[in-house]
Amino acid sequence: MSVNATAQKVAEAIIPPHLNWLEQKWNGWYDYMNNDTLATGILLLVLHEGIYFGRSLPWLILDAMPSMRKYKIQDNRPPTRAEYIECLKSVITAHTFVEAVPIFGFHFVCELFNIAYRAPFPSAWTVIWQLAALFLMEDTWHYWGHRALHSKLLYKPVHKMHHKYAAPFGLTAEYAHPIEVAFTGTGTVGSPLLLAYLTGDMHLFTVAIWISLRLIQAVDSHSGYDFPWSLCHWFPMWAGADHHDDHHHYFVGNFASSFRHWDYFLGTETPATTRRRDTGKFTAEERHEIVEDPDDIADRAKTSGVSGKTTTARRVKA
Repeated sequence: MSVNATAQKVAEAIIPPHLNWLEQKWNGWYDYMNNDTLATGILLLVLHEGIYFGRSLPWLILDAMPSMRKYKIQDNRPPTRAEYIECLKSVITAHTFVEAVPIFGFHFVCELFNIAYRAPFPSAWTVIWQLAALFLMEDTWHYWGHRALHSKLLYKPVHKMHHKYAAPFGLTAEYAHPIEVAFTGTGTVGSPLLLAYLTGDMHLFTVAIWISLRLIQAVDSHSGYDFPWSLCHWFPMWAGADHHDDHHHYFVGNFASSFRHWDYFLGTETPATTRRRDTGKFTAEERHEIVEDPDDIADRAKTSGVSGKTTTARRVKA
């Protein structure tokens, strides 16, 4: 056997010829690290931080451009520099002390649920249908869990922190109490684990794409911007920023993350969302009114000794 033939055999043993360029690089990363647990952890951590902050950056830039204010849903409440700094500090703290450890432990979970992490990757069709299933699964988890977070038991000690910004901006997507961060992460990570358990067929490559898309969706839904070309305008089932902005604005309703069907069929849409589905337009009142957190109203009523129960948010003129 010639030297060239021998070299080819060795090369094929290291990098099988049927792997495409990305698959070769993927396996090459694991070979280079020589520690699968660390390789998976670093891969997912860099992916998470890169997507989250990378996707938040364009919205920060738009917030600094007065010409873009016409697309801002609550156009009279742009985030301030102080709000951005406070939010950034909180998010970095959560990423460091709440999310980093589970991310670096995810490889053990992959092995437990038989999630493949070496190339070849699954077919494009497999990736597509699994991503669709994951979006529906997570949306269901988020809807019911989010409703629970608005219960008297959980709202004040846990979820109220996330509602600090009644006019959200992209970076606020993961501005939340550690318990809520864990809850949200359970839906995002637990969905592919459940699908892996049910089908016995899941690849880390699909999980990585799913996490990326879910992060983009979360940041975009908190962006506070609605454009004529936004996905929700040509795919009406998609929730979009206007759907979640209403939730922050009015503090109740619109509990789902990605889609509108749960809120529509179970009657938990905000009145503004229901009206806008028919007209397709925001009213000046929807853009400019300031709504007070019902929890704050209830606390003030207790302090002042006012009798009776307040169940709806009081509107305060800007």
